[in-house]
Amino acid sequence: MALLGAPALAQNLSGPPGGTQSPAPAQATPPAATPAASTTPPPAAEPSTTPPAAGAPAGKPGDATAPASLPEDSDAIAAIVNDAIITERDLRQRILLFISTSGLQPTPDVMAKLRGQVLNQLETEQLEIQEARRKNITVSPTDVDKTIDRITSDNHLTKDQLADLLKKGGVDMSTLRAQIAVQIAWQKAVQDEFQDRVNITPADIDAELARLNEGADKPHYLVSSIFLAVDNPEMDAKVLKDAQDIETQLQSGARFGTVARQFSQSPTAASDGDLGWVHQGQLPTELDEALQKMQVGTVSPPIRSVGGYYILGLRDRQEGVNARIPDPAAQKPSGPLTVQRVLLPIGPTPKKDLLDNVMKIAVQIHDHVNGCDMLPKIQQQVRGLVVQDIQKMGLHISDLAPEIQSAIEKAGPGEATPPFKTPAGVEMMVRCDKRAPTITKYVIPSRQEVEEKLFDQQITMLSRRYLRDLRRSANVEIK
Repeated sequence: MALLGAPALAQNLSGPPGGTQSPAPAQATPPAATPAASTTPPPAAEPSTTPPAAGAPAGKPGDATAPASLPEDSDAIAAIVNDAIITERDLRQRILLFISTSGLQPTPDVMAKLRGQVLNQLETEQLEIQEARRKNITVSPTDVDKTIDRITSDNHLTKDQLADLLKKGGVDMSTLRAQIAVQIAWQKAVQDEFQDRVNITPADIDAELARLNEGADKPHYLVSSIFLAVDNPEMDAKVLKDAQDIETQLQSGARFGTVARQFSQSPTAASDGDLGWVHQGQLPTELDEALQKMQVGTVSPPIRSVGGYYILGLRDRQEGVNARIPDPAAQKPSGPLTVQRVLLPIGPTPKKDLLDNVMKIAVQIHDHVNGCDMLPKIQQQVRGLVVQDIQKMGLHISDLAPEIQSAIEKAGPGEATPPFKTPAGVEMMVRCDKRAPTITKYVIPSRQEVEEKLFDQQITMLSRRYLRDLRRSANVEIK
């Protein structure tokens, strides 16, 4: 199983894993891109030899490799949806947008798979925007600006930093704005079509609360999902292959929420695929059984269930309301206190701009790292990053400089020391012992939260049918 929401560190650093712990309210849908990096520092070069321990010189930085196997940036036709044309430039820009914000490495194999997936999403969006236009729905620049403001606020960015991040990824800001506009328009179309038909009564809320109380003593799971619909049994094998490709992307380090917003065919995609809290036995049997076997922070392989294939992400778990919870203060970290060295080799006398940029990426690694198990994935995503087990280097913690030993003692289990400059570059030490798992009790939601969830469930079902009908009547031609 892949880590859920592993930090994306190739050209940017993604935000923390997971998301909100309750379903997002019905509002402007966030885009598939949710960058969380304030800068894109020049990556350190891949060293030709094993770098020395702290205090010795290291190599110079090199250039990052460019994405491979992208479609041509031209007005050639990639697909026609009814009377609307999707150009190769549209397709290229959306692939670059996804690569820039998901944390995926743009290998030829990844790019080949992304082309089909992103083209399918663009076809879906054409159907959505055409339906919105039929309903005379408009999206103002102010509507888009509000969503961008929310993106930058959630990710601690300024608009200039967001623009800079996209520019460095080869993405026009107009691509992001267009995607946001389509998503807002589709949400308005769904609300226009169905809002008056969804009626959540006090009796509905009472029944749901009673059901939740019945499951209060069972384990509860905070779940995200990616859903791919099987509208025609003949398409089952193709949809399964698409789901398997998405699982591969997640295993390669793509951020779950970004992938969900881009590819999930459920309206929960608007909130990173967030399903909120569900208790054991609440979901269909095949999904429930998968959740019981999962560890927090992992994702499932594709699971065939009602309507199509699901990929589940388990973000947290809570025990029943009457479960006995051990005192967190009495919980000790697991595993021996071993340490791994993380080095960005930039040499003893780097230019100030380079040092500042590399220090920033080191700080973001420090803020996101959670144990040594994450380091191989981070190493794959940051070109030139070096990770070494100090014991295999023939060192012990007691052999390190006193100030480094002190920093290790102050760091908690699984945490990194603050980055520090040495003649070898910028480095930090990561503790490999693990934090004791946090065990919490389930809290029954309020009536308002239940009402919002029931509304979202009904809208989700109706929206899925709506889009399925649009697909069935559409004329799609792929060039």
